[in-house]
Amino acid sequence: MSSETLFRRITDYAHRADPYPLYAELREHGVARQEDGKYLVGTYNEITALLHDPRISSDVRNRTEPDPDLQPVEGLPPAFIGRDDPEHDRLRRLAMRPFGPPHSPGRIDTLLDDIARIAGQLADGLRDKERIDLVEDFAFPLPVTVICDLLGVPAEDIPQVHTWADTVVSGLDFAPGEDPGPRRRAAHEARMAMGLYLGGLAEKRRGRPTDDMLSALANDEGPDGRLTQEELMVTAVLLLIAGHETTVNLITNGMLTLLRNPEALERLRKEPELMPRAVEELLRYEPPVQFLPQRTPLADVEVGGVTIPKGVPLVLVLASGNRDPLRFADPDRFDPARRDNVHFGFGSGVHSCFGAPLARLETQIALTTLINCLDGPRLLEDPPVYRNSPVLRGPRHLPIGQTGR
Repeated sequence: MSSETLFRRITDYAHRADPYPLYAELREHGVARQEDGKYLVGTYNEITALLHDPRISSDVRNRTEPDPDLQPVEGLPPAFIGRDDPEHDRLRRLAMRPFGPPHSPGRIDTLLDDIARIAGQLADGLRDKERIDLVEDFAFPLPVTVICDLLGVPAEDIPQVHTWADTVVSGLDFAPGEDPGPRRRAAHEARMAMGLYLGGLAEKRRGRPTDDMLSALANDEGPDGRLTQEELMVTAVLLLIAGHETTVNLITNGMLTLLRNPEALERLRKEPELMPRAVEELLRYEPPVQFLPQRTPLADVEVGGVTIPKGVPLVLVLASGNRDPLRFADPDRFDPARRDNVHFGFGSGVHSCFGAPLARLETQIALTTLINCLDGPRLLEDPPVYRNSPVLRGPRHLPIGQTGR
């Protein structure tokens, strides 16, 4: 097939369960111009260079022809992941002050006991079940409870937050032949509604802070000043969605991978000290973010002998780079003890995910808890039903049985 149809095929739901043969095809070309004018890059060294190249913009407003699927919500500024320096740097610093070092060095460490407690309570509910949906019963409730607690979202509002988040994420779907208008409008409306809700919570705590991140974002008077109300809204939405959607997929993809590789599961049960390295391998092998669809060259850029013109859409296929045989030995094999594992699971460069320490900790605790509590777990469907999004790729449901039940 023509390399110009690769993006259409990658985003076709028919390939959601296994896009990796298409990524191998992409790597054969290195850089592939698509039928609609965008460029795909799928090789490790080239992706690394582009993620660190200041000529590559994360702001879709720099495109020669705007992409309506990726435009900011009308009335709100782009979140910091959709901005370039110096604005990206300022907003990211403001968001990080209440989250981690150097200003809040103990924020993640203090969550360890809470994460273990929540994981244990969820695991207790699985012990007597013959059939488990790992997504609904464990992988979703754990990170969404943690991020809502961290931000200060009341427990009774979590179902509404989940509905908004699902609708926003559906805006990342690239269904061939579908009219994107209704999906796009619904995603924008959900993002605005969530922003107004989170902004309202923060405003109630302005001058009356409680021990949560929304309070900190609303009341912080650091050297960069304070977030405007609109900036606070989009930052809070970003933190909430990124703080659980990707971790749900990481936990689910992780358990799916371990059940497909029972010798690795058994090794981790016997050698729990390997779990941190195993999670890094999962981030390489089955990353929750498959590609970055919103990069734009600010000038003509040569990549792998191909000149990518200024202003055209550029898609960096991280999951393809993670399996580049020129960088990783035996890349299609899951190796829980793999060394020298500098993957793209959390991106790279100035836009690397600052929530990575929390996602790592949640996944390590989650998988350790599941391995120790499930009694002879086995997959009941393989492949499982996947979510629609090709960007945030993961099973929508993961049915698991227990041989001891």
